[in-house]
Amino acid sequence: MSKRWGEYDSCETVRACYTVYPVPEAAALWCGVPREELRQELRAAVPVGEADAMSRAVLRHPYLPCLEPRIRAMHLAIDAGQLDAFRENGRRLPKGEHVAYERRHVYGLDLKEWAKAITPSERPAFLFDEVERGIHTGITQEAYQSLKAAHDAKEQNVIRANGRIRELEEEKARVEAERNSLKGMVDRMSAQLASAPPSERSETTYLNVIAGLVRLLTPSQVQDLAGARYDSQAAVIQALLAAFPARPGIAQRTLQERFAAANRSIDAS
Repeated sequence: MSKRWGEYDSCETVRACYTVYPVPEAAALWCGVPREELRQELRAAVPVGEADAMSRAVLRHPYLPCLEPRIRAMHLAIDAGQLDAFRENGRRLPKGEHVAYERRHVYGLDLKEWAKAITPSERPAFLFDEVERGIHTGITQEAYQSLKAAHDAKEQNVIRANGRIRELEEEKARVEAERNSLKGMVDRMSAQLASAPPSERSETTYLNVIAGLVRLLTPSQVQDLAGARYDSQAAVIQALLAAFPARPGIAQRTLQERFAAANRSIDAS
């Protein structure tokens, strides 16, 4: 059985917040560059100058005008102590310890908090979900929390609904299995009945019909029919009905059905 709970395991925002990004990659993601295209786009970027470490660390891109100012803003924020910087291993450093420009990395969560402080319009899509990016100055924190709670409640309703759907699907499968089992039992019983010896009632019918025919063929047994001849099967049936009224199995419809079955049987033999 497939583990469908994996469908609701969306951790993209959490992963982004706790990933350590080199400053140029964080800036490129901030500009909307897809992750799979980061290396290609950053290869097209060049330093704005060679005069000092800062100039070499700030990159300019021919088609991403926002890349340069965002890299510069992060470096300035790190220099001012507004944004924590790390080296490649992501280990926190003592306060005030310098990290070379080309080795500076930032945690997504730190970058997210710093972006909130810059301006309400700075909401990098790789760090903020759709609800968070919809916040503006006209929405209070209380209103946002209310919207988020409603959003979370709807997600839970969807999860519960999907769970109920799975339960109904399982119940449907169980009922179908029971139906198929019962149908199989009925089919087996029908086959057994078809191959079983005739019932007592059916046997009585056959015996009475045979006895009636024997007596018609031996006129001494039925005095009124002595020497009689019959031009058709219908005449034989009428003679049996007249000679043996109200006997089990001696009825017009029964005789017609039995004679027809007998004719088919002897023709097929």
